[in-house]
Amino acid sequence: MPQLNRAQPPLGFIPPRYKPWVVQGCYIVLPLMLRLRLRPWLPAGIWPVTCHNPEVLADCFHQFQTGKIRLMMAFRHSQVDDPLCLSYLFSRLVPRAARQKGFSLKRPLHSFFMYDRGMPLWAGRWLGWFFAAIGGIPVHRGRRLDLKALKAVRERMMNAPLPVTIAPEGATNGHGEVISDLEPGTAQLAFWAVEDLKKAARSEQVLLLPVGLRYIYPHPDWAALNRLLARLEADCGLPVQSFSEPTAMRPEDYYPRLLALGQHLLGRLEQFYQRFYSLPPAADPNDDSVAIAQRLRPLLDGSLKVGERFFGLPHTGTLVTRCRRLEEAGWAYIYREDIADLEKLSAFDRGLANWMSEEATLHMRHMRLVESFVAVTGTYVKDKPTFERFAETTLILFDLVERVKGTRVPKRPQLGIRQAVISLGEPMNISDRWSDYAESRRSAKAAVETLTADIQAALEELILTADAARGEAS
Repeated sequence: MPQLNRAQPPLGFIPPRYKPWVVQGCYIVLPLMLRLRLRPWLPAGIWPVTCHNPEVLADCFHQFQTGKIRLMMAFRHSQVDDPLCLSYLFSRLVPRAARQKGFSLKRPLHSFFMYDRGMPLWAGRWLGWFFAAIGGIPVHRGRRLDLKALKAVRERMMNAPLPVTIAPEGATNGHGEVISDLEPGTAQLAFWAVEDLKKAARSEQVLLLPVGLRYIYPHPDWAALNRLLARLEADCGLPVQSFSEPTAMRPEDYYPRLLALGQHLLGRLEQFYQRFYSLPPAADPNDDSVAIAQRLRPLLDGSLKVGERFFGLPHTGTLVTRCRRLEEAGWAYIYREDIADLEKLSAFDRGLANWMSEEATLHMRHMRLVESFVAVTGTYVKDKPTFERFAETTLILFDLVERVKGTRVPKRPQLGIRQAVISLGEPMNISDRWSDYAESRRSAKAAVETLTADIQAALEELILTADAARGEAS
């Protein structure tokens, strides 16, 4: 991991260099990786990975491999484990469904995909090599147009032997049942694919397949949740209210502890920003009628404004848009494209560059706080007190506490074995929408907005399918 308090050379584009043998090797060990999640000493892991309608994707792959369509998949990306589960869908469930339908598919079944350019910065250079080898295309999320990434995606939508997979939310939000507002890039890329095919006088149709993905805990580990709550209570200086018999408690018994933690952290952050960053006083924190969401929104807005003032950025747009803009501004201060060769700087100038890098890193921490809470409503658990919602919300609070403590990459506790439930929606024929898009610039914008809304609706509908699977598992 690079030292982000020191100026760094520019972030170069990592071109995808797809190596089928790397994918095939990963597929061999994939079931073991899912079961253990690289933590064999813990009762954790993801198993089984299920999909009630894999024949939908099998048919799409068949049409793709026979030259009838070009395929894009828009998948629900709420957790960092999602790619492992999709790989299991490609490597096991879809080939099995194809055999049952009486046809075979060329192996390995895989896809090119887009990933955040910042991931190799935190995990190490090996991840950049690995992602390139399995078809990853890095994108700067905060740039209005990452031309190299867009060019790479468009080329692969046109000519690659594999489909393309994109997460239209742009970032994980940690919620299995809340989908963040989608970014328009997925819809725009789908229309560009149709445009590129028409310019090349090719007849393939462009299909977009919504892919839902959720995790459920078939056997909720309330004892593990009890330990995590106790750990957070201790870290926050609150009385530890650990239950002596956690499995005998009702889900509703855990809610006051979670609520107390949330209110304490919210109050401490409000005081912090009011004292040191002149955030206006919030509503009375002791007034129970004031919803957490009503207090959280101005806090997140004020936190982003701290970084935006430093970088000279506008305070406009959604929280997600502002987070991405702030991240890109911070990277520009750390990864210096304006300096030809850092090694040729004088010691004094290098010191100034390092100073600015350190300042940028510090101000980006405000953004990191906000991006963990963009989907928090304040009523998520209360509305439906399932173990899944308790786990998701408590882990979000864990991430916050660890970041404030200074843990660079928090290692999340495991709360039991999860089942991954994948649901496939109806393929959308983007070529059929071309006439609406091509009419004018205004109609193109409207077509992108309509398609984005349709993808969002499809992904939200797929959550219901996972709910049905949860009922079967219990």
